[in-house]
Amino acid sequence: MIEFQQNNQYFLFNTDSLPDIPEQWFDATFWQQQGRIIGSAKGRGTTWFIHTEDILGFNCALRHYYRGGLIGKINQDKYRFNQLEKTRSFAEFSLLNQLYLANFPVPKPIGARVKKTPFGFYSADILIEKIENAQDLTALLQHRSLSEKAWQHIGALIRQLHDLQIHHSDLNAHNILVQHNSVNEKYWLIDFDKCGQKSGNSWKQENLNRLHRSFQKEKTRMHIQFGEQDWAQLLTGYYA
Repeated sequence: MIEFQQNNQYFLFNTDSLPDIPEQWFDATFWQQQGRIIGSAKGRGTTWFIHTEDILGFNCALRHYYRGGLIGKINQDKYRFNQLEKTRSFAEFSLLNQLYLANFPVPKPIGARVKKTPFGFYSADILIEKIENAQDLTALLQHRSLSEKAWQHIGALIRQLHDLQIHHSDLNAHNILVQHNSVNEKYWLIDFDKCGQKSGNSWKQENLNRLHRSFQKEKTRMHIQFGEQDWAQLLTGYYA
């Protein structure tokens, strides 16, 4: 992992070699001019999917950090700068790298940028591995149900995260990815912005409750195939 500064920009890279002009890697327009944009996903902002397989051995996803809520209508993407390691992109990059090195199924972090702006603020970007042939769990559940074994596997995955004392502050059904291949399905957790290590155990039940509410909400909103027997199987996997 390489960390360095160029003028008002700070970079983290998890690559064998550094790009000649590092800021270009965090600029969707640059990738578009190279004809390397292969897709996008809409959320609070746009996540861009980039063809980098010939450069890195896999494709990437580029995300800019945007504010939500009422403050986001006034201040779209600027955050108060205090400590570099606590900035949104550097913190998420470091946490993802910790989990990746622990063989937990998260996208590999590739790069992070913090760009200082006037009056003590910054904007941020992160570049991570794109999980191929994957969809979020709610998209799959709109079309079919999961087996008992699959629900148990998801529960075991969350237990593994909790055993590492990592609190996923936005644990919901959309942040579980299902990757399809010729042999089986693999489950991944994504979106670790504002997440981190947390001591003790009291928070873990509320983390599970949050996920349960998310499934219930999407059963009503998106008509996903989910029932209390599925949740019971997830808990079976969690407490196994």
